[in-house]
Amino acid sequence: MARSSARNLADAAGSGTAEVAGPTPMMAQYIEIKAANPDCLLFYRMGDFYELFFSDAETASRALGIVLTKRGKHGGADIPMCGVPVERADDYLSRLIGLGHRVAVCEQTEDPAEAKRRGPKSVVRREVVRLVTPGTITEDRLLDPGSANLLLAIGRRKVSDAAFAYGLAAIDISTGRFALSEVPGADLAGAIARHDPREIVLSDAIHADPALARLWAETRAAVVPLAQAELEPASAERRLREQYGVATLDGFGTFTRAEIAAAGAALLYVARTQLAARAPLCVPTREEAGTTLAIDAATRANLELTRTLSGERVGSLLDAIDRTVSANGARLLAEHLAGPLTELAAIARRHDAVARLVEDRALRAALRDALARAPDLARALSRTGLGRAGPRDLAAIRDGLDVALALGARLADGTDLPDDLARLAKILARADRDLVETLRASLADELPLNRRDGGYVRVGYHPEIDEARLLGSDSRKVVAALQARYAEETGCRTLRIKHNGLLGYFIEVPQSVGEACLKGLMRDFVHRQTMIDAMRFTSVELGALEQKIFGAADRALALEASVFDDLSARIVAQAEAIGGIAEALAALDVAASHAELAVELDWCRPQVDASMSFVIAEGRHPVVEAALRKSGTAFIANDCDLSGEGRGRIRLITGPNMGGKSTYLRQNALIAVLAQVGAFVPAREARIGRVDRLFSRVGAADDLARGQSTFMVEMVETAAILNQATRHSLVILDEIGRGTATYDGLSIAWACLEHLHEANACRSLFATHFHELTALGQRLARLDNATLKVAEHRDGVVFLHEVVPGVAERSYGLQVARIAGLPSAVVARAGAILKGLEKAERERPSRPRIDDLPLFASLAPPPLPEPAIEADDRLGLLLDAIDPDALTPREAMEALYRLKRERAAG
Repeated sequence: MARSSARNLADAAGSGTAEVAGPTPMMAQYIEIKAANPDCLLFYRMGDFYELFFSDAETASRALGIVLTKRGKHGGADIPMCGVPVERADDYLSRLIGLGHRVAVCEQTEDPAEAKRRGPKSVVRREVVRLVTPGTITEDRLLDPGSANLLLAIGRRKVSDAAFAYGLAAIDISTGRFALSEVPGADLAGAIARHDPREIVLSDAIHADPALARLWAETRAAVVPLAQAELEPASAERRLREQYGVATLDGFGTFTRAEIAAAGAALLYVARTQLAARAPLCVPTREEAGTTLAIDAATRANLELTRTLSGERVGSLLDAIDRTVSANGARLLAEHLAGPLTELAAIARRHDAVARLVEDRALRAALRDALARAPDLARALSRTGLGRAGPRDLAAIRDGLDVALALGARLADGTDLPDDLARLAKILARADRDLVETLRASLADELPLNRRDGGYVRVGYHPEIDEARLLGSDSRKVVAALQARYAEETGCRTLRIKHNGLLGYFIEVPQSVGEACLKGLMRDFVHRQTMIDAMRFTSVELGALEQKIFGAADRALALEASVFDDLSARIVAQAEAIGGIAEALAALDVAASHAELAVELDWCRPQVDASMSFVIAEGRHPVVEAALRKSGTAFIANDCDLSGEGRGRIRLITGPNMGGKSTYLRQNALIAVLAQVGAFVPAREARIGRVDRLFSRVGAADDLARGQSTFMVEMVETAAILNQATRHSLVILDEIGRGTATYDGLSIAWACLEHLHEANACRSLFATHFHELTALGQRLARLDNATLKVAEHRDGVVFLHEVVPGVAERSYGLQVARIAGLPSAVVARAGAILKGLEKAERERPSRPRIDDLPLFASLAPPPLPEPAIEADDRLGLLLDAIDPDALTPREAMEALYRLKRERAAG
């Protein structure tokens, strides 16, 4: 909306001036358009450049590293200006979008000649044709081929006085994906982390909720609040119906109010950014609660599923397992890894498909060869639906459908296909062969990037286009042919067809022949001019030819555009079927990728069932093993058994730093993830009872921006685990309690172990340096002790990275310090201090022992009173519990002290 005064115009543009004499017509137009798009950088088209002014220019100059200049004055001050060439605009847009900026693209919508006719000071009409935001881009050059580009909208509904449920609408405009889900408030952060959106849209009420402020501040996505008044439930449902042209949403399934609110917000924002273009979105699919493995944000980060802690893809689990050969497949693999399944039948179907491709090497090779030739069908289809496709997008659809037909036929040749492969084969076989042939016949071999460049319709497909091209590119031959015919008909060999700026094309003959023409030799000749020795004529035919020649290029482009529109319309009419084919190609690529990986690295098919099993034989860490393989080093495989009858077991792991505890913890969590993704796993054998929630707290760092120390971060993450883990969860904990005083930390770790055992009753791996906790193995029925083997060699140690039953005798901290390069004097002094401390401990054994303290009784009914036991009987019981052959020297000493204390107490 235009401002009413010059001062307001200046303020809207961000100039900061107090008063202005009046902007130029062009600047007034800019300010008016900028005022309507205040939250975007305005790319204002001026000839071959997009220009930015005022504060936009200053922002873009800093962000892009381009020169900041000035253009005239406004309000007595210079107007900052910078610009980017139109032909390189995508590169600059990509950088701005990557920094979280939103850009309004303002194009000239009028021919400059038309503007001049309105008056000498008239400005060419311009309009914003599109808003480019991080979550709504569609151009290949702005997108990562292997990653989804999600816009996530969030709605909510109240479920109690103090709790909300949150609806999520995830849209990828570049592919048409549209998914809805609902999560409780406690799972909102994890759901956002799973989707990993580029942009989040939500109501200003949700954005202003103090309980969520930290979440919005910490997310990597751009967050865009919308006015609550625009997001009323009735309008949200109406937008959904209008998007799909239906009278009711019943045919799509049952959605919650929060999901409909989120969907309405997403559609509102998409419509606002795409303006006249209507995004071709798939029918929304609803993800039922509990159908995917719940993984919170901290666990995702700790396990580095799709990116490392530094934000890189290289070094992540996704990078280690990706053997896909198409962009479609790479995106689907990342989606599967972000949301592993919990439905046993679906997991089994994926495993069946992978197993078949593992067994059939020829089929796997044929599929991967064909898929490698398949273009990005989904994104080409989306651009076609939005009216932004180029000739190469049409060719991509042609080639993608051609590959689909070939793969459908190849799969149909197979017998006894698993359910998933048989289903994909049927979908691929539905590709429209007639459409493929039409696209093949109509599109040239060499295609330009943009439709405005022309030349993309194949020669011979459209006679009128061929004629127009001939006139435009070879008009001399056409004119010469007409000249030869006229010369033959008049009998005048000197007849010429010429051209000048005044008359255009004309026929020139000698004076004598001209007189004959006037007397009827060529009755359709019209006299134009008489010269001293020649006469000039025109004809209806020549006039028509002249018009064709002058408009040939424009006519050729217009005719090609008409062909392009017809082809696009045919494609859009089949958008749903083509979208399904794109999904089938992606699913086939992912299955073949898993199979290729399994064969290449000798991975096994896991058994996933409804039990409480967790048995891994010779398991390996997929990422660490990949890194070691490059250096020619073998990975040491280890077993893991957390199986229980109705309740999971806890494995308490002690051992030195650098011994491999964290690797062992992570590898078992990653094996569980891979198994429920539907992949084979790095082990000799694996049986895993379905995991409903996965928690991992392995390592932590200060969060100074939130005022939290390492220990505080550790406690917050541990609290979330203990409060949410169920019997079917898998919990990975490393060094709980190490960030505070020894007794505090030991007490916390002890209590956490008891809570996991008694209350959560889940499968868990718990690594610790508190060796005192190992005594709990005798008191907690489902707790086992394990340690990492170490071999001592002279003054050093060799870490064998082998997990075995038992307890670590010591931490080998001094040896690790020596390996790390601490000065020898420091290591020697530390050794002397350690001996002194150990001596003092032996002489004053006052440190509490686990055997001296009761179990975590608050988690169980109050124990029944025990009969009194005489002192001699107690000593006898303690002696009976001691196995002298199994004690280390230190444990024997501690047992002796315990007996002395018991005797003294009696």
